[in-house]
Amino acid sequence: MDTTQQRPLVRALYENPIKPEEIEQLSFKCIEEEAGDHGLSQDEWIVLRRMIHTTASFDLRQDIRFSPDAISSAVAALKRGADIYVDSNMIRGGISLERLRKVYPGYGPENIHCHVADKDIAEECKKAGLPRSLFAVRKAKKALQGGIALFGNAPVALLELNRMIMEEGIRPAVVIAMPVGFVHVVESKEELMSLGVPYIALAGRRGGSPLAVSVIHSLSIIASERKD
Repeated sequence: MDTTQQRPLVRALYENPIKPEEIEQLSFKCIEEEAGDHGLSQDEWIVLRRMIHTTASFDLRQDIRFSPDAISSAVAALKRGADIYVDSNMIRGGISLERLRKVYPGYGPENIHCHVADKDIAEECKKAGLPRSLFAVRKAKKALQGGIALFGNAPVALLELNRMIMEEGIRPAVVIAMPVGFVHVVESKEELMSLGVPYIALAGRRGGSPLAVSVIHSLSIIASERKD
């Protein structure tokens, strides 16, 4: 096929430049129009809308779950610069410090904790024959007390946090529960939602790092706009 006579589509963009933030706003406009009546509060919709923007999946609204205190607790935690625990370095790499600093200027890399690649965690994992993520969440016990927990990959880590909540009195400010997969995934989320801690969870098997990141960014936007 001879493509030399075709006009590349990107030429139109060269001729009519559009900024990234304008593309985002156009995307949100499309989502608003297609979503129609979503039945969520304004803040909950801000969270779900960015999740849809991240995945182009409107059916996420069927599975998203918010505890009544989830957003208020998350906003308060961000405003005081609470530590953030993440279950993968992919999530840590995706979180925008610039967004966090609009809420609390003191946020830095040291406030985002991920231990799955730590040498001592690898050694414990080898001895016990259990996933690294389990020992990684144990190591973050101090950060998790009053902190924000993000799960996009490791349901076993969420199960271990659930145990810590039940047996050790750990109480995160909010748990964003979006591990993805087929083993331990559904039950880890369902158990969390029964424990009385603030949560934003995606019921079922779906989840992933991009969704977890989209939620913390949404919460940062909500928090940065609140003056109270």
